[in-house]
Parts: sequence; C-alpha cells; structure tokens
Amino acid sequence: MTREEFGQLVQEAIDRIPRRFAREIHNVAIVIEDEPSDELLDEMDIDDDGTILGLYQGTPLNQRGFGYGNQLPDRITLFQGPIEDECEDDEDEIFVAIGETLIHELGHYFGMEEHEIAPHEERWLLGEDDPEDVAAESAEDDDPGEPRP
Repeated sequence: MTREEFGQLVQEAIDRIPRRFAREIHNVAIVIEDEPSDELLDEMDIDDDGTILGLYQGTPLNQRGFGYGNQLPDRITLFQGPIEDECEDDEDEIFVAIGETLIHELGHYFGMEEHEIAPHEERWLLGEDDPEDVAAESAEDDDPGEPRP
C-alpha cells in the first residue's frame, strides 16, 4: 500500500472520531512513519520480535498545569509497516487497525488509562456512536430555543 493510500485510510479514521473527543483535540500532529526505530523499541522495553502500531508523545491533557502553553504539538505516530504486517495487507483490516490505534493513542492524549480506553476502541470497531454524542444530538433536536450559530 502506498503512503498516500494509507494516509487516506488515516483520514477516514480521523473523520470517525466521536465529536465530543474531536472538538477537544488541539495542537496534535498525527504523523505516519514506516517503522518504529530500534532505539524507540529498546526505550520502551519491547522484545526483539515485538513492535508497536502507534505512539503518543506529549503531555496528556489531565497533566497540564496552569503554566502549560507555548509548546510544540503533541504527536501521535502511526507505524505503517507494523500495521500492514499485522493485517496481512488486507485493506479493510488495515483501516480497522488504524482506527483502533488512533483511538488508543488519543485516549493517552486525554490522559486515560488502558482500561478506560478499551470501551472507546470497542465502540469505534463496532461503528457505534458514542453515547454522549447521541445524548447531545438528542438534546439539540429537542431544544426549541434559538438556533445555534
């Protein structure tokens, strides 16, 4: 798969991020790299035959203090080679792996622990709407007040 084709799948996955999360994502670069470096895998204590599909680097939102600001963007890296290898080059499976990895790394951006991220990954995989997005849409539909700008 070319980098352009992979990038298109990444964009499709980004477009499916639940709205309540998407509107809170600021100053985050999502990049694609071929493979994680050996140095990175060593730093993360990944076995010689292991790898990672993605990586969040930055300061999670829940750890930012009053003085936080004027920083370079946080970074989410998706590793194309390991994702393709895990999916045996099946485009549908690659899309699912991209989405799951993206949601997982965004969970770290929001400061979530692994057990908190899992339900969001599951909903994304199943194509289910986020319950809070559904509730917000319902409230907007029921609101007879002024139209929103």
